[in-house]
Amino acid sequence: MRSLHMKLVMIMVLLILSLMAVVGAFLINSVTAFYLEDFYSQMSDAFADPDMYRDLTTQTEEELAGEADGAEMIYDVLKAYVGELGVDGRNRKLYILDSSGVCLIRPDGDTTPLEYTYNLSFALTTGIETGQAGDESNLAVDYMDVAIPIERGGTSYVIYILDNKATANDLTDQMFVFIMESLVFGLVISILLSFLLSKTMVTPIQRLTEGAMRVAEGDFSRKIEVASRDEIGVLTDTFNDMADQLQDTLRQVENERNKLDTLFLHMTDGVVAFSHQGQVIHSNPAAARMLHRFIGPNTTYDQLFGQAASLEEVLQAPDHLEGELQVQDSFLQLLMAPFDRGREGGGALVVIHDVTEQRKNQEMQREFVANVSHELRTPLTNIRSYAETLTENAGELPQAMEKKFLGVILNESDRMTHIVQDLLTLSRFDSGRDDLKLTRFSFEAAVQDLYNAVYMEAQRHGHSLTLNTEEAIPSIVADRERIVQVMMNIVSNSIKYTPDGGHIAISAGHSEDWVWLEVDDDGIGIPAEDRPRIFERFYRVDKARSRQSGGTGLGLSIAKEIVDRHQGRLTLLNKTGPGLTVRLELKIEGPDHG
Repeated sequence: MRSLHMKLVMIMVLLILSLMAVVGAFLINSVTAFYLEDFYSQMSDAFADPDMYRDLTTQTEEELAGEADGAEMIYDVLKAYVGELGVDGRNRKLYILDSSGVCLIRPDGDTTPLEYTYNLSFALTTGIETGQAGDESNLAVDYMDVAIPIERGGTSYVIYILDNKATANDLTDQMFVFIMESLVFGLVISILLSFLLSKTMVTPIQRLTEGAMRVAEGDFSRKIEVASRDEIGVLTDTFNDMADQLQDTLRQVENERNKLDTLFLHMTDGVVAFSHQGQVIHSNPAAARMLHRFIGPNTTYDQLFGQAASLEEVLQAPDHLEGELQVQDSFLQLLMAPFDRGREGGGALVVIHDVTEQRKNQEMQREFVANVSHELRTPLTNIRSYAETLTENAGELPQAMEKKFLGVILNESDRMTHIVQDLLTLSRFDSGRDDLKLTRFSFEAAVQDLYNAVYMEAQRHGHSLTLNTEEAIPSIVADRERIVQVMMNIVSNSIKYTPDGGHIAISAGHSEDWVWLEVDDDGIGIPAEDRPRIFERFYRVDKARSRQSGGTGLGLSIAKEIVDRHQGRLTLLNKTGPGLTVRLELKIEGPDHG
């Protein structure tokens, strides 16, 4: 079947077979349907005759005198109409039954038990009461029948005419033989024509194949002769144009390659490409300068980046790998990705970016946070001790002033305590010293505890606080204390930044391998331009309002750090109307390790 000759022959053969099968089925079904329609039309016309109906329903004097049987008299009437009814006693038979289904009249010599078909059963039951005939047609059965209920002298009878479709079946058999003979003749002609057609089509295609092989070898000089102006001729002409265009494209690719080589040579980031075996294919001067060593054709991947990740890990990575490397006093960020995966010419590409300055800035920031924390601890202790002393010895100053001073000192001390706690928490996160204490606990119970904890605070602000949780929320593996801290921060912000009398809705549920918590409020919200920076440290949307409400600008940063360490998601959802919706998502089985 690889040959185009054979494919064309098979297509023609299948076409003829399909066409004849469809036509044959259509003709055979049409003949059957025609005979079926003709039968019921003939019956309808015959029994619609008013003279026939009068003769069938009117009693004779013999019947009235009890000297004649009603079924026999009906049969005598129908004998006069056998030509209109087509009853021959062999293929189309006439039966007369009483209302109980007992066959009173049947054709001479017919001893076959009468089958109670749908039409006959309908006439014996419903038809006798309503006067309706059983005349439903059905192509699927091998017979045609009609049952007409008749009332004669107060007695009900059923006239039943049954046709075995012998005439239609004989014609169908003859038509099937004719179709098979036509099929054989058509197959012979189609095979001869397909061979002639395939020869006409294959010859120019073979010339095209030869031309394509020359182009594949790099020979663009010879053109294929166009022998006709049909579709194959147009294809040949198009192929010649394609060869010219391909030659021009190769020249452009060569020019672009030269440009990329120039860019590769002078770019500031280092780039090193390795073969599948780990040998250096290309490298630029920036890579040698960053790595402080010579990179030659004999240099291997393991010598340069083996300590960051093995070559096998890079080649098998679904996208890319990131790594870090310290060379002398420099910190290098590595982006390692495979190229031409699965090919013999494939390998790995490593892009080197110097992040020494960024590391220095990060280190300075961590030192700043740690220093500020330690610097604030001493005055914090003094202020709180002083406030407690004033509280115990109150009375020497005017009472109003004394309470005012005490309130200011205590509020400032609490605020500084929160700052110190937040700074220390971030410092521990940055240094990696704050490990998660993972345990399995009920997420639904934690949400309920959160609701109970903040309910009174919401009431003090006149807020309407609602809780809606799905049924059967599974337990999760996480650091319960940290997760409760995140949830408390989210809900506290909603209470704090929603004007008194607002509405706050807490909802929780689960989907597949995750649980989620959403906190929706109708407060002041966060402008769209501030949302990308809302998780930055010390960032406040409204600095004056945040300080007035006791905000430090670190709550959401800490929450984001905790959620990230759990490999979860903390996002701000878009919503219509005022307010904000915050969504927390956590893995049911906890963060992945390994």
